[in-house]
Amino acid sequence: MYVKICGITQLDQAIAISNLGATALGFICVPGTPRYIKAETIGAIASQLTSSIDRVGVFLDAAIAEIHQTVERSNLNAVQLHGRESIEFCNKLRNILPDVKLIKAFRIRSNEDLKSVQAYEDWVDYFLLDAYHPQQAGGTGQTIDWTLLKQFRPNLPWYLAGGLNPDNVLDALAIATPDGIDLSSGLENAPGDKNLERVTQLFERLKAV
Repeated sequence: MYVKICGITQLDQAIAISNLGATALGFICVPGTPRYIKAETIGAIASQLTSSIDRVGVFLDAAIAEIHQTVERSNLNAVQLHGRESIEFCNKLRNILPDVKLIKAFRIRSNEDLKSVQAYEDWVDYFLLDAYHPQQAGGTGQTIDWTLLKQFRPNLPWYLAGGLNPDNVLDALAIATPDGIDLSSGLENAPGDKNLERVTQLFERLKAV
C-alpha cells in the first residue's frame, strides 16, 4: 500500500520515516501554515533520500509559475493540489511538468463532493480525499465519514487522508478501499514534528492489511 507521511520539516525524521517504510514524503509549500517548509530546505532533505521515495510538494491555489519554480528548486517528483484548482489549471500544469506526478486533493463531506472528484479523471494521476473543514485545507485531524467511500471506485488510484492515525487506520481500511493513505497530524508531537514511535506503530499495524 502507498503510504504518504505529510508535513515533513526535519531531515532526520525524513530519513527515519523513509527507512520505516514510507512510500512518499509530503512537504507543505503553503506560506503562513504551521508545517510550511522553504524550497531550499526541501531540496536539502530530498538530496538525502533514496530515489524510490516520492517527494510530494503540497500547494494551495498557487500560481503555476510558483509551482514550477518550487519543483525545480526542491527536486520534487510529485505535486499535490489541495485547493480549488480547476481542470484547466491541472491541464496546464501537466503540460509544463509532464514528468511530475499530479495528485488532486478534495475535501469530502457528502456524495455530491464525490461526484465532482471524478470529473478530474482525465487530467491528473491520483486523487486524495481529505476531510472537510470550513477554514483549514488539511492537517486538521478530522476524519471523513468513511461509509461515504464504500462504493467509491474511480478509474484512478486514490489515497485516503483526514485524521488517520495508528489507532484508527485499520478501521478506515476495513470500510474504504483506497490505494494508499496519507497521514500528518495523527503522527505528530506538534505541527511539523513527527513522533517516530507513532510512525513505527503505524507500519506495525499496516502489516495486518
